[in-house]
Amino acid sequence: MDELKIDELKDIIARSKRIVFFGGAGVSTASGIPDFRSEDGLYAKEGMDAETILSATYFALHTAEFYDFYRKYMVHPEAEPNTVHRWLYELEKEDRLRGIVTQNIDGLHKIAGNKRVYELHGSIYRNYCVNCETSYPLEKIMGEGIPRCDKCGGIIKPEVVLYGEPLDKYTMIGACREISNADTMIVAGTSLAVEPAASLLEYFDGKNLIVINKEATPADDAATLLIHGDVEETVKKLMY
Repeated sequence: MDELKIDELKDIIARSKRIVFFGGAGVSTASGIPDFRSEDGLYAKEGMDAETILSATYFALHTAEFYDFYRKYMVHPEAEPNTVHRWLYELEKEDRLRGIVTQNIDGLHKIAGNKRVYELHGSIYRNYCVNCETSYPLEKIMGEGIPRCDKCGGIIKPEVVLYGEPLDKYTMIGACREISNADTMIVAGTSLAVEPAASLLEYFDGKNLIVINKEATPADDAATLLIHGDVEETVKKLMY
């Protein structure tokens, strides 16, 4: 890894007052959660049409099969925050990190202690009855078959955004506000392949756009600092 780029990143962070971190699946791989689109990711598994299974239509028509897949591949309650999550918590305590905009549903940023988190695609830890909207914790859906509401018997759905569903309006408003006010934006661990989340970068008009990812992204050409590498390894060099 280019040490000059690490030094430049340290300098940018030290001078920044309003940082926004925009993260994807590559942020949580060090916690044992597989990513999606890398050569070893979830979508690369032979015979697995994950985007179909994780769609609103599939949930409605094949709820039991959806839950079999969801519990096996999408839920990782044993995962713990890694170096990246802990670093971001320290930045927030210093009041220089103004927001985390994440595409992940694992909840690890909040578990690490961060408060200013915009979970674009929801969280595995929030679930609700599709009929009466009663809320349930993760444990309620972790049995077998289709989880049902204790009050009305309705189907319980994870509060995660499936393919074909819109993002939560208020989460989007908050994320756009923080991005538009940021002086530095760090985009890390994401291929920027999922819309409309990827388009949020258009709201950034600050000085420093930093991109950290193993593979190329659509934002590479616009980056003021580009690091092709692992997110956690990069952060470790910043911290130690």
